[in-house]
Amino acid sequence: MVVGIPPHGGRLIDRVLPDAERASEERWARALPRIALDSWTISDLELIAVGAFSPLEGFMGKDDYESVLDRKRLANGLPWTIPITLAVTPADAERLGEGEPVALTDQQDRVLGVLYLEQKYRVDKRREARAVFATTDAAHPGVRRLYETGDVYLAGKISLFYRPERREYEPYWLNPADSRRVFHQRGWRTIVGFQTRNPIHRAHEYIQKCALEIVDGLFLHPLIGETKGDDIPTPVRMRCYEVLLQHYYPLERVVLGVYPAAMRYAGPREAVFHAIVRKNYGCTHFIVGRDHAGVGKYYGSFDAHRIFEEFDPQELGITPLFFDNAFYCRRCKGMASAKTCPHHVTDRITLSGTEVRRRLRQGDPLPPEFTRPEVAEVLAAAFRHGGD
Repeated sequence: MVVGIPPHGGRLIDRVLPDAERASEERWARALPRIALDSWTISDLELIAVGAFSPLEGFMGKDDYESVLDRKRLANGLPWTIPITLAVTPADAERLGEGEPVALTDQQDRVLGVLYLEQKYRVDKRREARAVFATTDAAHPGVRRLYETGDVYLAGKISLFYRPERREYEPYWLNPADSRRVFHQRGWRTIVGFQTRNPIHRAHEYIQKCALEIVDGLFLHPLIGETKGDDIPTPVRMRCYEVLLQHYYPLERVVLGVYPAAMRYAGPREAVFHAIVRKNYGCTHFIVGRDHAGVGKYYGSFDAHRIFEEFDPQELGITPLFFDNAFYCRRCKGMASAKTCPHHVTDRITLSGTEVRRRLRQGDPLPPEFTRPEVAEVLAAAFRHGGD
């Protein structure tokens, strides 16, 4: 029985092989043709299997792929904005037969699962880049990764044998079924999800606490998969979340979990995708910030808000909460946004990620109006020990 709101498509997918079947299936899989996956695709494999990407049961076929590019929907009409695909080279595709199983391995040749290959199809990478990322510029990290992968996609349902080991995050390891159970045990009926790939500063804290005023609980759900090389390392970010929650949040109203996805930097489309995934984890609301999932100057500041207008709220099944950039205003003497603060930009304390990294590298303090002192100390200690 699924606890909480209905998952996307109505059914929470589970493609993780039961322990009792794993040994025999793994022996069988060792004799299959195999494809080695990169870390990005391993993340997708894992998230399909545990139901985070419900209703997907495997990597997308051509009809779903084309529909997602053209309509932001699966072929059956269900809202979906990001292609979830398995790319291989034409040479690798040639040696695989449709209708046959394929072993999926990591880079150390450990079998992680099996793809039941249903379809092989060629794609136009520039078309996909333009549709998903709104640019064909290879300087965009998502586009660059897309161009580096093969031109043939493999489609079919999957079974997962093993998940990547991340023992350091074990206390926060919640599958969608787990998070739903936790929310139910706490008696929460309304839950707001927050996506982040960065340490939480005062602006993030402000919008989270604004959201907490209208819902029962906060699901703080940092992404721990592949990100840009200059992003703060995951262990450092996790320590920042821990000290922040310990000192500044009502712990009975917050759940911290980890989201083992890769960051696509797809801006508006990824904002909708992040909301759908958090719906599968049991959230009823989702915070969408200014330039959500953006990078560089590829997207307009509020494009990630406007894209939600393309969908009926009932078909999305999760309520977006839109926030502008927040900041500390010296004259207001508190956190605010352009919606609530009348004062000039010179009265506002905001720091770019570049400026934060510059200060940390040089040993300059981060102002308490920008980030909590406990978080600043975690970041400073990490950079003193080569954490950048």
